Amino acid sequence: MNLSEQMQKLKAGFHPTFWVANVMELFERLAYYGQQIVFMIYMRNDLGFSEAEAGQLSGIFGGLLYLLPILGGTLADKWGFRRAFNVAFSILALGYFLIGSVGMSMFSGVYSGFDQYWLLMVFLVLTAFGGSFIKPSVLGTVAVTSTQETKSLGFAIYYWLVNAGAMLGPTIAYFTRDSFGNKAVYMVSAVACLAMLVVNIILYKEVKNQAGEVVESLGKKIENLFLVLTNFKFMIFLMIYSLYWIIFWQEFIIVPYYITDYIDPNAPYEIIQSWAGAGAIILFQIPLNLLTKKIKTHNAILYGFAISSLIWIIIGLYPSIPTIVAGIVAFAIGEMIQAPRYYEYISEIAPPGQQGLYQGYAFLPIAIARFVGDPFGGWIYQTSKEAGKP
Repeated sequence: MNLSEQMQKLKAGFHPTFWVANVMELFERLAYYGQQIVFMIYMRNDLGFSEAEAGQLSGIFGGLLYLLPILGGTLADKWGFRRAFNVAFSILALGYFLIGSVGMSMFSGVYSGFDQYWLLMVFLVLTAFGGSFIKPSVLGTVAVTSTQETKSLGFAIYYWLVNAGAMLGPTIAYFTRDSFGNKAVYMVSAVACLAMLVVNIILYKEVKNQAGEVVESLGKKIENLFLVLTNFKFMIFLMIYSLYWIIFWQEFIIVPYYITDYIDPNAPYEIIQSWAGAGAIILFQIPLNLLTKKIKTHNAILYGFAISSLIWIIIGLYPSIPTIVAGIVAFAIGEMIQAPRYYEYISEIAPPGQQGLYQGYAFLPIAIARFVGDPFGGWIYQTSKEAGKP
């Protein structure tokens, strides 16, 4: 099969809406990771919060972003993905604008009568609610706009674009922050989401699910959640995995602080984190998958954990830009080894006939990690800094 035939097969295997949804996902991830990488610095340097307070705010935002899709997914199924995207991008654009506006002098009079901590909390909860529609809507669109033969490729394209956004967003954030300040990064994120709202209105065409799947009510999803939570073995597995993601999110919590406070205040920490992490995944995910596909599932997860844990050993030996890059790359390699096997392992430990149910709650470790790990990271950094032992 020549290249022309392959391209024609690729085009025929996906409905045009597939590409619209994935482009919107790219820009949404660009907006999210762009603001996330400057979040802690913005909270402390621009708004005057302590590292611990910034960690608390980040934890609420990130935790809800990964927990609320239970609600967002249910509403997206009821409304249709096009309407869900409209709601999501409208709220995200407004939310990012409001977060950035808190640091702008022109809005100081507007917010003067409010407690800044709780004002930010409201803005972050609002933004997280908007973001909760994105993942279920994109994944749902991928599922209904690809054929049985191209579905696996469709999800691979989705995953690749998520990492592309995770690399491009912080890169754009660096140049924006360097020229206009941290608050301007939020304006860029707001504009990106507003642009995707326009794209959705003009180009997204609703595709009906031909499989005739039953849409579960929110009450049923909550009932299923409690069913999953009572599986002790599964919960232990999720708790262990949440520890893994706590380590990952410190790249956004501790690393920006440490680089700017102790290595170089002018360092492009956004590019350092994104190119070493997401960049490595974009380049090496497929080769590593081929090299490790014959390793048993639980062994692949253990190897991935072990390699990822090297991040803090490498950085701790001699904290510097090169060792931080090496540590983040090591974590990314571990992630590439274990991440594809994560869902495979869930299907193995789920009770017969309940694999789909358990896969639906596979995001819980990230929600737990954000709720717990972000406040912990901010607190431990502040405590260590005050003790003179960073």
